[in-house]
Amino acid sequence: MGFFNFLTQEIAIDLGTANTLIIHNDQVVVDEPSIVAIERASGKIVAVGKKAMMMHEKTHEYLRTIRPLKDGVIADFNAAEGMIRELIKMIYPKKPLFAPSWRMVICIPSSITEVEKRAVRDSAEQAGAKEVYLIHEPMAAALGIGIDVEEPVGNMIIDIGGGTTGISVIALAGIVCDQSIRIAGDEFTADIMEALRRYHSLLIGERTAEQIKIHIGSALKELDNPPDDIPVNGRDLVTGIPKQIMVSYQEIAEALDKSIFKIEEAILKALETTPPELASDIYRRGLYLTGGGALLRGLDKRLTQKIKLPVHVADDPLRAVVRGTGIALKHVGKYPFLMQ
Repeated sequence: MGFFNFLTQEIAIDLGTANTLIIHNDQVVVDEPSIVAIERASGKIVAVGKKAMMMHEKTHEYLRTIRPLKDGVIADFNAAEGMIRELIKMIYPKKPLFAPSWRMVICIPSSITEVEKRAVRDSAEQAGAKEVYLIHEPMAAALGIGIDVEEPVGNMIIDIGGGTTGISVIALAGIVCDQSIRIAGDEFTADIMEALRRYHSLLIGERTAEQIKIHIGSALKELDNPPDDIPVNGRDLVTGIPKQIMVSYQEIAEALDKSIFKIEEAILKALETTPPELASDIYRRGLYLTGGGALLRGLDKRLTQKIKLPVHVADDPLRAVVRGTGIALKHVGKYPFLMQ
């Protein structure tokens, strides 16, 4: 079989609610939003990723955009499989002579059920994978930050993604205790939409709310270097006419307060269930924040105030998980936590 080995290509996939990233040959080759645009009549995929994101919430009756993942798990099986297939095609812009068979490592939330795990594996196999390994997201995040997960020392990883926030204590290459809540980036976006509707009677779409979150999203009402107010366009609910308002970061901090409070509660709950020896390690080392939610301004500070432990934000938190998945891919035989 040695002859066919060069046809087997290895990729690591971070299949996220908001973004999907793929690593091939140690390079992040695909970094696209997890969304597909589909023709209603034929079910044909028209666009995936950034292209489909441009169409999101702007479609007519013959087109629809689908986000195949909800809360970190596959909600629409066919769309997910089509999306994975199209994203893998992006790795090779030119069509190769022989279609390679893929060995994939895919990361999944730690709170996932057997059925949901099966859905991930099946859609990957449908998309052309020969071998599929699964890895839990907190584990991948820890590897991606550069923590040595195999040593007998506890580390707490908080991964705030698009659909779920995973809070896990990791030691000896395993997850000791974990809390997973379905409050994360998407929930923040919904909070911003709701706040603008309630206080300014302005209706905005998901994409606009997402942009507000990225530009002026904050976890604290007083920041050291605050961002400027930004103009927001939407539809006035009273008159029905499009209008523009200025929004400040304090308003957004106010809107996100409840959701961030729930994340703090979950962290405290996870710390309560941590064995005392590992708790002493965490006291020394602090908590590590990864995922897109870690980019929220002042979040590390707010958590430090609440939990009284040092909070470190990973560098390039958006890619920590996929980098870790890439590391796991290189050492498929070595790590016991890869599920086949």
